[in-house]
Amino acid sequence: MHITSKLPGAARRAMRAPLALPGRRRPPRCADGRHRDVRGGLDDRDAQITRRRGPFRSLAGNTALVRVVGGYVLFTLTQYSVWVAMLVYAYRQGGAAVAGLVAVAQLVPAAVLAPVAAAVADRRSPVFLLAGGYLVQAAGMAATAGAVIAGVPLAAYAAAMVASAAVTATRPAQSTLIPSVSVTPDQLTAANVAVSWVEAAGIAAAGLLAGALIAVTGLASVFAVCAGLGLAAALLTAPLRVPPLASSPGPVPAVLAGLGASIALTARQPRLRLMLALLTAEAVVVGALDLLFVILAVSVLHRSQAWAGYLNCAYGAGAVLAAAVTAALVGRRLGRPILAAALLLSGALAVLASGPGLAATVALLIVAGASRALLDVASRTLMQRSVPAQLLGRIFGLCEGLTMAGLAAGALLVPALVHLGGSRLALLGVAAVPPLAAAIGGRGLSGLDPGTPVPVVQIALLRSLPLFADLPAPALEGLAGALTPAVVPAGTALICKGDPADAYYAIAAGELDASQDGHLLRRCGRGEGVGEIALLRAIPHTATVVARTAATVYKLDREPFLTAVRAHAPTQRHADRIAGTRLATGDAPVDGQTAA
Repeated sequence: MHITSKLPGAARRAMRAPLALPGRRRPPRCADGRHRDVRGGLDDRDAQITRRRGPFRSLAGNTALVRVVGGYVLFTLTQYSVWVAMLVYAYRQGGAAVAGLVAVAQLVPAAVLAPVAAAVADRRSPVFLLAGGYLVQAAGMAATAGAVIAGVPLAAYAAAMVASAAVTATRPAQSTLIPSVSVTPDQLTAANVAVSWVEAAGIAAAGLLAGALIAVTGLASVFAVCAGLGLAAALLTAPLRVPPLASSPGPVPAVLAGLGASIALTARQPRLRLMLALLTAEAVVVGALDLLFVILAVSVLHRSQAWAGYLNCAYGAGAVLAAAVTAALVGRRLGRPILAAALLLSGALAVLASGPGLAATVALLIVAGASRALLDVASRTLMQRSVPAQLLGRIFGLCEGLTMAGLAAGALLVPALVHLGGSRLALLGVAAVPPLAAAIGGRGLSGLDPGTPVPVVQIALLRSLPLFADLPAPALEGLAGALTPAVVPAGTALICKGDPADAYYAIAAGELDASQDGHLLRRCGRGEGVGEIALLRAIPHTATVVARTAATVYKLDREPFLTAVRAHAPTQRHADRIAGTRLATGDAPVDGQTAA
């Protein structure tokens, strides 16, 4: 997309005359000589390569995303470390039976509370749920450490249940928060891929952390150290300021009503139903694998119990190696990757039942770990693209509850199948879970992608703008679908004073300066917009807006902007108040709106 002035044909041809470098075109300029080189659609080969790599490079420059991912690093270390430590503690207290009961006792309450906790995710800032969840986890782990030191097992189990229940707040809040701080849909996918890398590496690192702490300082130290890490995660994410995705900050709806809306939406949408079924099936497989590793090592491979750990490591290595595959998901359709991942996961587990030998078993577990990671990130990303923004937190809360239930079901499924038919039946039974889930989902995997994706990143950006904060969800979603992304290189003009008003620009990243006759009016950044005054008053632009740094903006053409503003009375009043005040005073605008 190139923004050009309305010039006579000869002048336009002169401006497009080639420069010294072949293939380059002279960008249009403002009256003061500043370039107006706003780049939109990426059509050439170099731009396509940039599209794949750019989102990953831009993650480091997105401070909010860095905080979210950094908090998740600490969360992953704590979640898996305390899980291992609690199972070891329970096993010491009463053997395998007590360890199994403690595992289920931690998972069942979490499964019930996940949708309840997520009921607030759509009406309040997801930061509230995320940082609050980290704090409750830290408190629960600190209490567990105290109970272990005091030698009170029941108190330790109860505190561990509190920490485990709080874990359910993390992923729904994060799944709502990441779209709210992403700049583009491709960066959203890149952030989800980065989170999957973090979790894959964190599983291995958590095992090392727990093992080292248990060996050196004892079980209680695992819970104490993880409590400190949980507190650090809360401090890292709490400063973020992100508005809720729902249309109004009114009272939180009743829990059953919110859960009912989530279930009703799932029942109406085969695509969503299938993704939830697959993610639940994935959780069943993951819950079963802890016991399957032991079965494979002892009953199938006839090795020592230590090999259960080595097989677990191979599975984790597969998840890490999947990074190269999941990176290719950026900018692509996701139906076929989900299909391939589900089939690979099921197939690898089924082949393991034949007892293919040590080397082949390790290789198949690497494939299973990689396919599980790919299935997880692709399914969650497609859910973010598909779910109405105002229901995103509740849907992911429902997903988290199903995940916890799936983990518990997997832990119970393996002993039952072993009792009925031995280790091979257990492996074949677990391998059958993903295809069975696909059948229950009710729609072919190859048909997941058709339909217009929900522009959740754009919705979150518009919701952060005071001008559009009161728009109802359907209107906001329609407006978000009309946005066109564009890149503004540093030093170039997005808007020139005196130009006709043809669009409004929402700033997603970078900084822009609005000036009038050489006087700086305001420096604008993410969550602010420019160009609305001229549109609302049908006058030429009153200021020049220049990119101070490289910036990403979303262009909203004149007609959809005016239609949205005029069709909603509170938005119309807010816009008129901004325009009237700014034109009367000539000062920098209030509420993050720039007079341009």
